[in-house]
Amino acid sequence: MKDLLSTVKSNCRIAENIYMITLTLPEKLNLGGGQFVNLATGDNSLLLRRPLGVCTVDGYDVSLCYQVKGKGTKTLVGAKAGDKLKVLLPLGNGFDLSAYKKVAVLGGGVGIFPLIATIRANPDKTFYTYAGFRNKGAVCLLSELEKSERLTVTTDDGSFGVKGNAVSAYLADAENSAVDAIIACGPPVMLKALKTQLGERGINTPCFVSLEERMGCGVGACLVCVCKTTDGKNARVCKDGPVFNINEVEL
Repeated sequence: MKDLLSTVKSNCRIAENIYMITLTLPEKLNLGGGQFVNLATGDNSLLLRRPLGVCTVDGYDVSLCYQVKGKGTKTLVGAKAGDKLKVLLPLGNGFDLSAYKKVAVLGGGVGIFPLIATIRANPDKTFYTYAGFRNKGAVCLLSELEKSERLTVTTDDGSFGVKGNAVSAYLADAENSAVDAIIACGPPVMLKALKTQLGERGINTPCFVSLEERMGCGVGACLVCVCKTTDGKNARVCKDGPVFNINEVEL
């Protein structure tokens, strides 16, 4: 983990309310799929950095995608090429797919971004990807997702691809996809539905999920991002996760 001063290479809109910022780091780092960074916004009045999942890594360049929601991300939109931003990285534990060959990938909304990094980091694996978006305007980065063996895109309103969501699309295809593992990232309601449906259908395929939680420090000290585990204990999403076995966390 290093605290580096990065240079903004680009910062552009890629979908409705979604931006991709590419940072050039002063040194190459090993960043795995599912790991994240804590990025300063450039506004010194905003003390907390923003946790953003790694989307792509190309040499010294790291691309992060974010949805514009609060003051921090609205400030980040104003970052331009040449600006300097402090970034703490790499953070968290990503997806470890070393024991698997065929993997189902389920992404919902901004949850697709760390999954793209995971696909890129595992070129020897076969991926079957199910990506869900709100509508046609939210669809983005299909060129990255198309690196999968098979890609199914869904939208809530049916304006692009199949009407539905990533979970329903996977379940409709589960019998035809003999995968060794499932990885997923998306809003809590999506992950809860996935856990429920896997249990009801008796699907015992190992499933790993990346949780989205509000964070403070990003290194496990502030306990803002604590989640409940199924054994009654607490886990820090930033330090112990963000990737967990779906059966080990309460959703």
